[in-house]
Amino acid sequence: MNSPLGDTISTKENTNWVAQRSSAITDMYDRAVRAGLTGHTITGRRGKTLTVDGKTYVEFTSCSYLGLEDHPRMIQAVHAAVDRYGMNLSSSRNSMEPIEAVELEDTLGKVYPGMHALVFNCVSSVHLGLLPLLGANTLPNYPISLAGPLFVIERTAHASIQVLKGIYKQLGPVTRFRIDDEDTLAEAMNEARRTGRTPIILVDGIGSMGGLIDVAHLQQVAENHSGYLYIDDAHGISIDGPSGAGYAYQALGSQVPANVLLAGSLSKAFGGSGGFILLHEEADRRVLRREGNTMVFGHANMITHMVANAESARMHFDGTVATLQEQLWANVAYFDEVVRSGDLINAGTRSPIRGLALDSEEAAFNAAVHLRDAGVVCFPVFYPLVAKGTGLLRFGISATHTRAQITNIGHLLASA
Repeated sequence: MNSPLGDTISTKENTNWVAQRSSAITDMYDRAVRAGLTGHTITGRRGKTLTVDGKTYVEFTSCSYLGLEDHPRMIQAVHAAVDRYGMNLSSSRNSMEPIEAVELEDTLGKVYPGMHALVFNCVSSVHLGLLPLLGANTLPNYPISLAGPLFVIERTAHASIQVLKGIYKQLGPVTRFRIDDEDTLAEAMNEARRTGRTPIILVDGIGSMGGLIDVAHLQQVAENHSGYLYIDDAHGISIDGPSGAGYAYQALGSQVPANVLLAGSLSKAFGGSGGFILLHEEADRRVLRREGNTMVFGHANMITHMVANAESARMHFDGTVATLQEQLWANVAYFDEVVRSGDLINAGTRSPIRGLALDSEEAAFNAAVHLRDAGVVCFPVFYPLVAKGTGLLRFGISATHTRAQITNIGHLLASA
């Protein structure tokens, strides 16, 4: 139930699916902004409490699942960075970078033993920088058949993957499948085999609106067809595993198989900003750094961000992240306990995201008003993030939410 953007993509080559999607969007998001349900302009924050227009609200909106972004060590690292470097190095990373960038990638190589990490300014930049090179058979240790690639996109993969369809099609055909319909995946794999193309399966790890993808199964399918599995595990990084390697890495048996490319976010549970890709060989990392469009021509991560990222990486090894993980999963379990609804998405799963599915946009709007009036803000979600005509209240649960704040959510939803 992540982004059903794929539902609006026609199989006809010339269909303007962006226009199709836009024409089906209602004014509900604009209404939600005008009503103060989302699009908040905040003037202060303390823990999970925001100040908006002079009023305080408890937020379940952010993706800060461990609460690291306002940890004292992170704040001190940023203060020190400004004194040492100023606000920013206005340069691409290929020209110059702070030592913390090297330290960060080295530490990520310890979180994921044997892997070579390359950090970008966001996860979308990872997709745009890497996937064209992969499809063009440019990465030496990820060979593509002479016939070329077949891009196989899971229907609920993040919009930042889906929107690149036009670029993929310059390299090979594109098809989609449904994770809940094995026949659609089998059909795509049969097409790859029939045409001699290398399948590249594109998926999320944890869906931003709900669902956990069975990446271990997809890895085996890709291997059986001499293909690759590309995983965007933005919402899974740091929340699981002894060193915070995340959902997908754990689901794959605490490894990155040879036919898997794993992308992750530094901007969510990691507590910093940016994205990264894990590659098996330094030779591939060199090519991507030299030729990845968003790496060469995009702006580098802000100095303050890179230094905060490096501090967070160290906190993944000193017990800080492990303690916060315990607090997160205790809060997630408690949320499931107090929010008793058959429409609660992800209930009982190893995901920090919960969603309350509602049968109309109006119902989601009204429920969000009820929460806001009681001093709680969440993310009211409408098409195209959920199916047309439906609504969702999305809750991001954090290690730093208090039990009282979660208890209050249960009472409010019961009375909505």
